[in-house]
Amino acid sequence: MAKIGFIGLGIMGAHMARNLIKGGHSLFVNGAYPVPEDLAKTTSVVASSTAVAQAADIVIIMVPDTPDVANVLFADDGVAAGLTKGKLVIDMSSISPLDTQAFAKKINALGVDYLDAPVSGGEVGAREASLTIMVGGPEQAFATAKPLFELMGKNISLIGDNGAGQTCKVANQIIVALNIEAVAEALLFASRSGADPERVRKALMGGFASSRILEVHGERMTKRTFNPGFRIELHQKDLNLALDGARKLGIALPHTASAQQLFSVCAAHGGKAWDHSAMVRALEIMANHEVAQAPGNEAKAA
Repeated sequence: MAKIGFIGLGIMGAHMARNLIKGGHSLFVNGAYPVPEDLAKTTSVVASSTAVAQAADIVIIMVPDTPDVANVLFADDGVAAGLTKGKLVIDMSSISPLDTQAFAKKINALGVDYLDAPVSGGEVGAREASLTIMVGGPEQAFATAKPLFELMGKNISLIGDNGAGQTCKVANQIIVALNIEAVAEALLFASRSGADPERVRKALMGGFASSRILEVHGERMTKRTFNPGFRIELHQKDLNLALDGARKLGIALPHTASAQQLFSVCAAHGGKAWDHSAMVRALEIMANHEVAQAPGNEAKAA
């Protein structure tokens, strides 16, 4: 069994770490960050990211954004300071593809392989070990890591060289955001027309409009369960990566931009930590109508 360092025990990372432990692996975690009580009892807690890298053969990183990964890797007490030749670094965060390529080059210069392996599936996927994992990096490193990925996910793909996994994840986030917007608009239309939005959602699940977003996030919209999940502020970060990349490539992503604006409306109303399915709240504010309210009982959306 492998000795694994795991840095980033947040909403998703904690579940991913638990699944690795269930698979029989030994985990080392950085006690400088919050460690859930159960994981504190089942892992080896060390003092720094450098110590994690020294103790482990494989280091997995699962933190929110590009600057967080840079800090974990290259701070004075970061992972890079504890690496030796032959180890493997796997970044499962969702960050900039271009910065990922630069990080990989710096880690490779230490004689260490690097994989970018962002995930999709949210908290449910992390808990149930059903994440989609999109990987960029060398084939031999992917082969080494694949048994670990199989403990955390179901759909595991090597996309290409370093940065390709992150590019795939940005594409994923574009699709997810636009599908959330489509479901939100459809359920708002149905509700404002006087139909029961939950019955409409269930009916559509049997047709060509069926999707995982309609199933899970549509139900969140009708039941008003907007606790994350996947926070709006994190999806905003991912769409910023898409829009920044589009500007550099000289292409237009108009509907990605509109989805980002709807997320910004939610954030402006105190919702940056809401689940991203709460994009529907932005549309409700503009329509002065809540999807879940009884037909004919129109009240201003809070």
